[in-house]
Amino acid sequence: MSPLVSIEGLSVAFNGVPVLRGVDLALGKGEALGLVGESGSGKSVTWLAALGLLPRHARVSGSVRLDGRELLGAPAAELDRVRGGRVAMIFQDPASALNPVLTIRKQLCEALALHRDLSGEAVKAEARRLLDIVGIPDAGRRLSAYPHEFSGGQVQRIMIAMALAGNPDLLIADEPTTALDATIQAQILELLSSIRREMSMAMVLISHDLGVVAENCDRVAVMYAGRIIEEAPANQLFADPVHPYAQGLIGALPPLDGPRRRLTAIPGTVPDPANMPDGCAFAPRCALAAEPCGLAAPSLAPIANDRAVACIRAEASRRALLGIAAE
Repeated sequence: MSPLVSIEGLSVAFNGVPVLRGVDLALGKGEALGLVGESGSGKSVTWLAALGLLPRHARVSGSVRLDGRELLGAPAAELDRVRGGRVAMIFQDPASALNPVLTIRKQLCEALALHRDLSGEAVKAEARRLLDIVGIPDAGRRLSAYPHEFSGGQVQRIMIAMALAGNPDLLIADEPTTALDATIQAQILELLSSIRREMSMAMVLISHDLGVVAENCDRVAVMYAGRIIEEAPANQLFADPVHPYAQGLIGALPPLDGPRRRLTAIPGTVPDPANMPDGCAFAPRCALAAEPCGLAAPSLAPIANDRAVACIRAEASRRALLGIAAE
């Protein structure tokens, strides 16, 4: 089956400084993909570039295909139909994504008129139905309210309703639970999960919270310094990470059962894109780094039919899983 979205060799540079360095990613219809990594790894930039939402001074190259149709360099009119229509995005700060001087009705109806060609009483009824779906109480009356009259969790629900206005095939949720307390986080994630099942919608969940990703995603891609360095089914990645960086992320999580253990921390920080180290970008922070790690940046290579890793130290694992004899 052909993928819904196919990203190949996606690279982005700001003022000549590369921040994405050849991202390859595919997403199937109805699939939930988690994208994890530290701040500055390129998670949000990947999808902003794919949808043509970066500023003009950004230099974007590569290929982004939606059902086989190229999006990079597509006419503005075509991108307007895709964004909010076939692909919707929930941004990190939902409050800043809403216009503070317009009612929720005005903003939600605008999205419905643009992507569903609704008008009159039909658009108002659909706006009320969407607020009911996302759990806003007394939806008919609250449509006349302004963004500041809602709590943080309710604003996030409104953003989800706006994202659903175009009946998208893909929902990109960029840190959808940031700044929400634990109870509200759980409610928002359950809402996203139930909507995805009911609408057979694919989802990309960008998050720093590995627990959230483990519970809500079928597959996980780990990003570091503008590249994907490991990709695997969620259950395999969390049970047996291969890349040292993925091992470090999961090693920093406290176990819920079993004996207590000291949590491991990854030393250092993500390198400055303008001063990227030679070879593997993670090598200066890696406890397993060897001399070859500084010679060339490893490419993402399969170590099994459904997972891939970009690490020369994973070569032995790749050969063992694929049954290749050592040279």
